[in-house]
Amino acid sequence: MTPTDTAAKCPVRHGFDPLGDSYVADPYPIHTAVREEAPAFYAEAIDMWVITRYDDIEAVLKDPATFSAAVGQRPVFPMSEEAQRILKDGFRAYPVMSDCDPPRHTRIRKHNMTGFSPRRIAMLEPKVWAKATELVDAIEPGRVDLVSALTYPLPAYMIFTFIGFPDEDMDMLKSWCGNRIAFSWGRPSGDEQREIATNMTHYWEYCEKFVAQRAAEPADDFTSDLVRIHQADPDALSLADITNVAYGLSFAGHETTTSFTGNAIRQLLANPEQWAAICQDRSLIAKAIEELLRFDSSIPAWRRITTRAVDVGGVEIPAEAKVLILLGAANRDPNHFENPETFDIHRGDARRHLAFGKGIHYCIGAPLARMEARIALDLLAQRAPDMQMVEGQDFDFPPNVSFRGPRSLLVDWPE
Repeated sequence: MTPTDTAAKCPVRHGFDPLGDSYVADPYPIHTAVREEAPAFYAEAIDMWVITRYDDIEAVLKDPATFSAAVGQRPVFPMSEEAQRILKDGFRAYPVMSDCDPPRHTRIRKHNMTGFSPRRIAMLEPKVWAKATELVDAIEPGRVDLVSALTYPLPAYMIFTFIGFPDEDMDMLKSWCGNRIAFSWGRPSGDEQREIATNMTHYWEYCEKFVAQRAAEPADDFTSDLVRIHQADPDALSLADITNVAYGLSFAGHETTTSFTGNAIRQLLANPEQWAAICQDRSLIAKAIEELLRFDSSIPAWRRITTRAVDVGGVEIPAEAKVLILLGAANRDPNHFENPETFDIHRGDARRHLAFGKGIHYCIGAPLARMEARIALDLLAQRAPDMQMVEGQDFDFPPNVSFRGPRSLLVDWPE
């Protein structure tokens, strides 16, 4: 990418709307169409410039100086005055890692990496197995929704446990997370904004009290790891920083894994020969996860904002332009993946996907997400190799610009 002195005028695509019914139902045919048409274009429906191709998106992710992360979690559309008032009265969060730029991002990520050490992730694996086994043991033969039975409660429980939240608060915390996606990435109604803003305020106040408790009595959890860094050097990491991390991570750490695991099970059951291969040889699961991340990621698009005018594939994007990068389109770019529209768990280069991003913002929770998905699929392959997806069900995906996963996934669970 270069400055825009010789760049062509960007085409306007009037019909592109990631909140439209056809896109929400299945964005991938639309991704293919826009990727083939132009490397970038302006979308009036969301007031964003859309980037479509692997090479350009990879370059965006590796150039935080030009493509700032500052808009990653801001509401796509203006908040109502009532929602703004509610948040002003009790919500004191500020940008988290995913929407921070250096040097603040560098400082916070360094400390978070301490908490996400291989040691702590390894310590969690027996707990993931135990919780997943408990959830699967509770499933009775017949028709079951695997989202409510497994793919939602498992990641939510594990990230809350990782942070250190007590078990007895889990249901309350999950209720406060409800519909959070719509607030920042969708088009919520005024009533929805009021409810979500109220829940966000309750959640923030809870995190403040929790961090204060851990500061007084550290335990063996991620929050306490951060507290110890604060106690050793208060200037390196404040208690407000720790509260902000706990708040942001508790949402990001389970919604995306819930969506991805649901996508993964759906794709495998829709390709029964590949599901059968995994059930016969569970060593294939780790490789299959990379193809599932490539083929049907839980985050098919993310946002940036330009700090200067820039040329993307010969298309001029101005300074201070909001940008939507189509990770899902990049992951099916035929210039990088052979037969990209084919789902193939034996694919050799699937790990080159951009599902977890790239560069300084590469997903810090990727090892935990991979582990949770691997354990869930391994357990299902052991316990229910003959389960089948209910035919004819209408999959419901939350309408938003960034996250994608089925709200329910009905299967027939064998005797």
